[in-house]
Amino acid sequence: MENTKKETAAISGEQIKSMTIAAMCIALTYVATAFINVRLPIQANGGLIHLGNTALFIAAVLFGKKTGAIAGGVGMALFDLTSGWTAWAPFTFVIVGLMGFLVGLITEKHKKVGWIVLSMAVALVVKVAGYYIAEVILYGNWLAPVTSIPGNIIQVVVGGVIALPLILALKKILRNQ
Repeated sequence: MENTKKETAAISGEQIKSMTIAAMCIALTYVATAFINVRLPIQANGGLIHLGNTALFIAAVLFGKKTGAIAGGVGMALFDLTSGWTAWAPFTFVIVGLMGFLVGLITEKHKKVGWIVLSMAVALVVKVAGYYIAEVILYGNWLAPVTSIPGNIIQVVVGGVIALPLILALKKILRNQ
């Protein structure tokens, strides 16, 4: 009986591995968002093109929906909190967390390239719709958020174009281990 309690209370090696991977994915998403970016001069609301979506897609496809949601939601919301866009953090946490969850959910069940691309397209729809609604809430205007749509599209497409070959290469490496 006492051994069972000790085993239950201890964190398993698999749990430690899972937490470590999630923490690394959060860090990679944050770094790719914070340090590999270009601010858009065309958008009044301070749009940003960054490679955080690349890290998010890699995390979600390689490690699943839970890691994708955590990496995206926490990594990018942390960027908002540390970059002066604090009001955006709760929206980012939900929107990008949902993006990561859906990419992971789709690609956990379907492993082929077409499904990965489809999952990224779903993430694109979530991002555009989610941030449109967030801007309506923050700015109280239904028309102004339209200006952020092109930037959001570019951001996800660029992230996906960079992520796809990296995902395929990393999947091959992980398979060979």
